[in-house]
Amino acid sequence: GRGFAFRRKQKIERQYRKLLKKRRQVHSQQDNQFTDTYPEHLKHLYLAEEEKLKKRRRTPDDSVSSEEKLNKAADGCHVYGYVCLRITSVSKTCTFSSRPIVTQEKFKNKTSNQKAKEEYEKIKAERARKKEEAEKRKQQREEAQRLYKQKKMEAYKILSKKTKKGQPNLNLQVEFLLQKIQQNT
Repeated sequence: GRGFAFRRKQKIERQYRKLLKKRRQVHSQQDNQFTDTYPEHLKHLYLAEEEKLKKRRRTPDDSVSSEEKLNKAADGCHVYGYVCLRITSVSKTCTFSSRPIVTQEKFKNKTSNQKAKEEYEKIKAERARKKEEAEKRKQQREEAQRLYKQKKMEAYKILSKKTKKGQPNLNLQVEFLLQKIQQNT
């Protein structure tokens, strides 16, 4: 039947479900976590993230009219794809327009798919280059073997010639050895 391993697995699953349940309760209590507790130089980023999350949850009826967005967008600074419209030091709030701005950083930072494609292209080019080099080496080797066989055949023909009586022709052999000695020196 079901032994200790099955019971241990069930116990771990129960503990995991409990943990998930507790985390959901904690997250519901921490909805307003984007407050003044963040460092001043990073605060605008956290506020931008909070605004983004609120807009994601918001229904179309709650959204701000497009005229108000355009009026707010007139004066602002760039913050990670959103336009920061106003940062006041007294209230320490930052309002954002909902339209993202395309920056050059997005084009510089490549997606994992683009990186994989580039890596694939590099590997493909490297393989093609190696294949061409191997083909060249193979052709050179075949050419060298052909020349070697040709010389061997010529030497064999000269050395294997016989006289009318069937004796080896020593005059041709001596001439062949003389040519060989002259080529080496």
